[in-house]
Amino acid sequence: MRAQPGTEPRVAVIVPCYNEEVAIGKVVSDLRTAMPTADVYVYDNASTDNTAQVASAAGAIVRREDRRGKGNVVRRAFADVDADIYAMIDGDDTYDAGALPQMVEVLRSKCLDHVLGVRTASLGSSAYRPGHESGNRMFNRLVGGLFGEPVSDMLSGYRVMSRRFVKSFPALSREFETETELTVHCMSLRVPQAEVSVGFKDRPPGSESKLRTYHDGLRILRLVVSLVQHERPLQFYSLIAAFFALVGLGLAIPVFVGFATTGLVRTPTAVLSSSLMIVAMLSLVVALVLNSVMRSRQEAARLAYLQYPPPPPL
Repeated sequence: MRAQPGTEPRVAVIVPCYNEEVAIGKVVSDLRTAMPTADVYVYDNASTDNTAQVASAAGAIVRREDRRGKGNVVRRAFADVDADIYAMIDGDDTYDAGALPQMVEVLRSKCLDHVLGVRTASLGSSAYRPGHESGNRMFNRLVGGLFGEPVSDMLSGYRVMSRRFVKSFPALSREFETETELTVHCMSLRVPQAEVSVGFKDRPPGSESKLRTYHDGLRILRLVVSLVQHERPLQFYSLIAAFFALVGLGLAIPVFVGFATTGLVRTPTAVLSSSLMIVAMLSLVVALVLNSVMRSRQEAARLAYLQYPPPPPL
């Protein structure tokens, strides 16, 4: 049910957690202070410590997802929780929970579907490790260039979203690459969105990061390649077709030159060149077919998105 005119919208804050006993109590407390009317859902992702108990004592609604991985938590939460506006924030107390009212206000005042919290590290903070910061910049440029939309912090875990955005999001990823999937979903549907700077600080003492720089980076890179293949099939398979066509043409030129000068044909090279040109043509046909499928799928996704009302205005 949509919020009635003159009433406050229902805001649900989703906090994915795995072994965040040290930090989760303060995160829930800060969220409840910043926006007392919001429902705070802590999704315990099969923690082995007292995360669930601490979150419950702090006033959160605690639910459990036993499939390990942030993407699994997001898929479950987006399916189960019903609200007008959704926020998502990590449970490690590195993001400024106090920025939530501003992000919700931006979403409502501009009738947006997605507000991204762009991390701004506090002075002297080491929360943004050099490897993570440079990797994030690289992915921002890569994804922005491939999908035609600029983004400043695509790996941020702090977002505010409308109901129609959340309920039209497929949520297929399993782990930390879910942020990449959310960003590309914004770009593919071309939903109205904005960015807001939010504070970013070190984890509290005793809290341990779950990120694995190279492992998670490779997973994100594989997802980006998969999403390009899925969302930009014409460009993806056309590049493959162009590669095989150029190699085939390069092999064919000596065959034609040799035949013109000696009257002889190097049969193996000619067969290989012809085969490569056939592969190039098949790749081009695949590109055209999948591009038509992609357009139909995008139209269906757009219609599913339009089934839900826009975010409640201020």
